[in-house]
Amino acid sequence: MRIVEQALKGDRRAIARLISLMESGGPEARQALSRLYPHTGQADVIGVTGAPGTGKSTLVNELAKAYRHQGLTVGIVAVDPTSPFSGGALLGDRIRMSEVATVPGIFIRSMASRGNLGGLARATADAVHVLDAAGYPMILVETVGAGQSEVKIAGMAHTTIVVQMPASGDGVQAIKAGILEIADIILVNKADLPGAEDAAQALEAMLDLGSVRAERLRDELLGVGGSGADANDLPGPWRPPVLRTSAIRGEGIGDLVTAIEEHGQYQRDSGLKAGRDRKRAMAELRHILQSTLLEHLLRQIPEKGLEDTVERIVVREMDPHSAAQKLIAESGLTRDSLCSCC
Repeated sequence: MRIVEQALKGDRRAIARLISLMESGGPEARQALSRLYPHTGQADVIGVTGAPGTGKSTLVNELAKAYRHQGLTVGIVAVDPTSPFSGGALLGDRIRMSEVATVPGIFIRSMASRGNLGGLARATADAVHVLDAAGYPMILVETVGAGQSEVKIAGMAHTTIVVQMPASGDGVQAIKAGILEIADIILVNKADLPGAEDAAQALEAMLDLGSVRAERLRDELLGVGGSGADANDLPGPWRPPVLRTSAIRGEGIGDLVTAIEEHGQYQRDSGLKAGRDRKRAMAELRHILQSTLLEHLLRQIPEKGLEDTVERIVVREMDPHSAAQKLIAESGLTRDSLCSCC
């Protein structure tokens, strides 16, 4: 495919068209990704997540500028929420990043979440693959920012930054639903506002108490196969540093870049990177299988049959689990049909 060859040479228009193709899906997108995939695996993927209003877009803007000053090209995938009523999205991240939107060596792609949960769009991973294959060594992924469900980014990024801000809620709010447990770096942004010092101290206290400590990483380290390293030789668990930045003033960005580099080095030294890459591949494969099988299953069920089943659930004649099993059984989903759908 000519468009793939152009993208591999860094052609921005070809890259944009390929990402659009990935969003549309279909056989042509799968064929293009198959051609691109052998060229991936070189980029560092940095995830930025946190609640709305914490300044994620401005932070990504400043990070991109910092990496460009180092001579690195930067790809940005910014996911915006989609209206549940109209299906439209403002794509406001592109507006907030207008300062770097035309900078040579920085490619920005805004994507609508289109109702996908977890803070990412359906084709976010494919967009990252395109940018990776196109030769962008740093890829920044900004999630929707809907709050505590923003955890899927941890399965995609090499380093996940969770952004907080002063006076953004009580201490319990900060650790709800594990949002901080996915953090490799915890960032108090808008540190020029009152309360930044207190917010940072509260987060440090949570780490000291062990409520958000990354003990899970030790288990992952011990389970990484093929490293040949003795458990006693492995470094201890990574403790997420708590940093303060004022992205709008460009303050603290250098410390953040250093922390990202240190986390990347930690993963390489510990052998954790290989294990995370394996888990990342498994998560992406499972997601694709689930989506593909669901689409295939729904194609096998007549619309009237689906509507009748919904009505039976509504009037309590059938529970949802039994209804799902009945539809699967009636769909004729066999091994041959499963092979044909992929």
